[in-house]
Amino acid sequence: MRILGIDPGLRNMGWGVIDSVGSRMSHVANGICHSSGGDLAVRLLSLHQQLTDVIARFAPEEAAVEHTFVNKDGVATLKLGQARGIALLVPAQAGLPVGEYAPNKVKKTVVGVGHAEKHQVEHMVKLQLPGVKIAGADAADALAIAICHAHYSRPGSGLEAALKRVGA
Repeated sequence: MRILGIDPGLRNMGWGVIDSVGSRMSHVANGICHSSGGDLAVRLLSLHQQLTDVIARFAPEEAAVEHTFVNKDGVATLKLGQARGIALLVPAQAGLPVGEYAPNKVKKTVVGVGHAEKHQVEHMVKLQLPGVKIAGADAADALAIAICHAHYSRPGSGLEAALKRVGA
């Protein structure tokens, strides 16, 4: 399965594409969509166009997006939410199923600790995807999101499969 991980951001939207076959994962590509222009609408359109191009180039089968981290600055959180809307909309427009993951779940899955630092996430992404050249911190986060999705979207990893295993 080819998975697109997306780390939403208004200035920099990280993306990472991996292939997952069983428990094996391999790096396909990664990068950062940079918004251009000062007007919010123009910046969102730029992110939409760039992410649409990523999907057209790499043809993922599924996508995963990180939940928004809410902070004390309401205006910044709202703008990030609008960028996250683009991150959800573009894969949905392409007909892809989209998984959503909390930042702590991504870190716990990739690093083993829910409150890991950015450099720890990047280090573990490099260990799990040997030879990867990461375009930046946002791309590393996007690859981590894709890895998290690979772990949780496998057949036999959901609640239904767990209930079947215990005979419920």
